[in-house]
Amino acid sequence: MSRKMTGARMIVEALRDQGVDTVFGYPGGAVLPIYDELFQQNDIQHILVRHEQGAVHMAEGYARSTGKPGVVLVTSGPGATNAVTGMTDALLDSIPLVVLSGQVPTFLVGTDGFQEADTVGITRPCTKHNWLVKDTSKLSATIHQAFNVATSGRPGPVLVDIPKDVQFAEAEYVGPKQVDTTNYQPRRKGDPDAITRLVELMEQAERPIFYTGGGVINSGAGASQLLREIVDATGFPVTSTLMGLGAYPASGRNWLGMLGMHGMYEANLAMHGCDLMIAVGARFDDRITGRVADFSPDSIKAQIDIDPSSINKIVHVELPIQGDVGHVLEDMLKIWKSRGRKTNSEAVRKWWSQIEQWREVKCLAYTNSDTIIKPQHALERLEALTKGRDRYIATEVGQHQMWAAQFLHFEDPNRWMTSGGLGTMGYGLPASVGVQVAHPDALVINVAGDASWLMNMQEMGTAVQFRAPVKQFILNNERLGMVRQWQQLLHGERYSQSWSDSLPDFVKLAEAFGCKGRQVSDPAELDDAIQEMIDYDGPFILDVLVEKHENCFPMIPSGKPHNEMLLSPEAEAFTGGGALV
Repeated sequence: MSRKMTGARMIVEALRDQGVDTVFGYPGGAVLPIYDELFQQNDIQHILVRHEQGAVHMAEGYARSTGKPGVVLVTSGPGATNAVTGMTDALLDSIPLVVLSGQVPTFLVGTDGFQEADTVGITRPCTKHNWLVKDTSKLSATIHQAFNVATSGRPGPVLVDIPKDVQFAEAEYVGPKQVDTTNYQPRRKGDPDAITRLVELMEQAERPIFYTGGGVINSGAGASQLLREIVDATGFPVTSTLMGLGAYPASGRNWLGMLGMHGMYEANLAMHGCDLMIAVGARFDDRITGRVADFSPDSIKAQIDIDPSSINKIVHVELPIQGDVGHVLEDMLKIWKSRGRKTNSEAVRKWWSQIEQWREVKCLAYTNSDTIIKPQHALERLEALTKGRDRYIATEVGQHQMWAAQFLHFEDPNRWMTSGGLGTMGYGLPASVGVQVAHPDALVINVAGDASWLMNMQEMGTAVQFRAPVKQFILNNERLGMVRQWQQLLHGERYSQSWSDSLPDFVKLAEAFGCKGRQVSDPAELDDAIQEMIDYDGPFILDVLVEKHENCFPMIPSGKPHNEMLLSPEAEAFTGGGALV
C-alpha cells in the first residue's frame, strides 16, 4: 500500500515509529510545515522552550534520565546556531540526541537567504554525524539512520538539516525496518583473549581499583548491575568520574567516592597508588588525570570502551578492550567465575587497610556556623531531607556542582544530570525541566549557583507553562564561586570580574514567572525552607544565601598529580600536619 506523504508528515511519522513521545523545540519560518503536522496529532508532546539552547539541555536531561534519545526541533539560522552549545555539551558527555533543524529552501541554499546558515558546516565538529537532506524521498530513511547513529556505539548528538521545500514536497515514506543500518555497527563484544588476560591480572593484583565513568550508565541498567556484582564479588575498591555517579551505589561497601580535581582524598590516593587500574567506560579526561605524566605511575592499566578513538587517546594502557561495557563486564564475570573466583585476597586486604587510613582524613570536613549557611551544610540537609525519595538531581556548573557531587549520594544510575566535559553554565534549569517531563511524578531538583542559574532562567516560563514542578535550589554566594576560588588560590587574590552585582530578587522573580519562591539565610530555618520547597506542588525557587567565600576542597591544582591535593584547614588537621601520602 502506498504511503505517499509530505516531508513534514514523514518527520512526524518517523518520530512516532522511533517511539518518540516528546519533542523540545521552538518554531520559526523554516519549520512551520513540521509544526503544522505536530498540531494535527496527539501522540507526540511538544514542549515549547524559551531559547533553543534550553531545548537541547532539556533533551539532554530527558535522555540522561531515561536512556532514550532526546529530540529537538529548531528553525534555520539562529535557531540552529543557538543549539550549538547544547550539542557540544552532549557530544562531550555522550548523550544521545536527534536535532532536527529547518533550512531555507534548496534553491536558496548558498544565497545568504533570510535566516540561512551553513548548519551542517557549523555543527560538524559538535555532532557525531549530520545530514543535509535535499531529496524528500530520502528524508524518512535519513531520520531512521540518525536515530541509529545517535544511540549506537558511543552515544551522541546528531543533526538532520531539512530545507523547507523538502518539507512541502511529497514522496514515499520508508519505515525503520526498511532502512539498512549495517553501514554503522560498532563492535559490542570484547576480545575474549583480552578479557581473559584482564581476569588473570585481577587474580594477581595486590592494589586493584575499578575506575568507572559515564559509559557504564550509557550501556544501560544491566551494565550497572554487572559492575555492582563484580565489584562486590572481588572486593575491589571502586571510584567514579563525575558522569559515572550512581553506576555503583554510594552506600556500597567498596565505594571510595568520586575522584579527580575535586574528588575524595582516598579515591585520588588509591588511584595514584594502585597496581591494576580497570577503566570501565571512562576516557581519562584532564579533570581526572591531573598531570598525565604522573597519573597512576606504577599501575598496569586496562581500558574498556566502545569507542576505539577513546582508547590510548590520553593515557597509554597496557590492555585495551574495545566493546560495550555491559557485554565486556558480563564476559569478564563469567570467565572470572569459571576460573574459580580467585583474587590475591591477603594483598587486597592490606590494600583496604591502607585505604581505610586515607579515609581517616575527613577530606570533606568544614566548620559549620550557627549564623550563616555553609553551602556544604545546605547540601547535607538537602540530602537528608530527600534521601529515599524518587529523586533526580540536576546541577549547573561551578562550586555548587562539585559540592553536590560530594555531598549528595546516588544509589542508582540515571539519577544525576550534570555538564561534565563542556562545563556548561545554564545547563541545570532546562535539564531539570527535561527530567521532570520524562518523570512527572518524581522529585526533580536543580542544584544551582546564582550566576549559572541566570544564564537560562527564562526556562522557568517553560516549567510553569507545562506544569513541571521542578525545584530550583540556588546556593547564592553573590559570586562566580569557582572563578573566585581559583583567583584566590592561583592568581594572587586578584578578583577580576568574579562578583555578581545587581542580582535579581529571586523570590520576586519566581512570582513574576507565576511560581513560588522563598529566601533563607538563617541556618535554623533551612530545614523548614527545604521542606516547603519539596512539598509545594509546582515549580519552586529556593534562594539559599550562603557563605560568600567558602572554597571547595579537596582540590588538585591544574597540572598537579593526584598526591598533591589541597585540603581544607579542617581536613588538614586530620593529617597531623604531615605529608599527604
